[in-house]
Amino acid sequence: MTRTTRPTAEAILAAMPELASHARDAVILHPERAEPDHWSSSIGGPLLWPSDEPWPECSLPDVNDDAGSPATAMVPVAQIFRRDVPGSWWPAGIDLLQILWCPNEHWDPPAPQADVSPVLEVRWRRAAAVLSPTTTPPPSPTRFDEDGYLPQACAITAERVTDFPFREELPAELRPRLEELVRETGDGGDVITRLAGWKLGGWPTWHLTHPMVFACDECGTAMTLMFTVASDDETGVVVGRWGDLRIFTCPADHRHGFQVDLH
Repeated sequence: MTRTTRPTAEAILAAMPELASHARDAVILHPERAEPDHWSSSIGGPLLWPSDEPWPECSLPDVNDDAGSPATAMVPVAQIFRRDVPGSWWPAGIDLLQILWCPNEHWDPPAPQADVSPVLEVRWRRAAAVLSPTTTPPPSPTRFDEDGYLPQACAITAERVTDFPFREELPAELRPRLEELVRETGDGGDVITRLAGWKLGGWPTWHLTHPMVFACDECGTAMTLMFTVASDDETGVVVGRWGDLRIFTCPADHRHGFQVDLH
């Protein structure tokens, strides 16, 4: 299926072959309101969670309570099964990715979290290892969702794409040609690089700042974009100023810590 409005990757590479070595596989996750079960890939749906594993909680102060508050149960953001979205981002032996966050906004959370955003948890699993899935729903948030941090349950349709980087992430000699290609192709916007939306893999969007490089705290390897949480009406999620929240991981070892950026 094709939902993007840009030229095909083949047409882009025919016009600018130099982009080939900078291309990255990605999958745009198109959400649609539904009632997924815990064996489904979803946004905001139930998770395949072991019954003997405590549900994650967050006890950091939020923007409305500097003194701290009772621990808040994290809420599901995304669950992706490898069978639905295969690709190079999966570590060996892993076939399930789960992302949760605290539905409270935190001004100054500890690294590697992003400021003025929820605090995230990332879990990589083998689905077959979850022998006794929990049948008890996690505690429901007691707060009103005024910030857009309680995703509505959605099924996802995966669209495989080839993603290209923002011009400032390319060698200097290639940037003018990419700018020219964008002008030739778009209607005032960039339809060539940094495809937007809920996304697995690919290149990050950069709208408000210059591109940044995140180094793994454990080995120093340059991290790559693993997952993008996008603001949209279907899921009801709003991050930043209708922006994106991105999770970067270490390509050398998925067990190394992740880093989060809000843009």
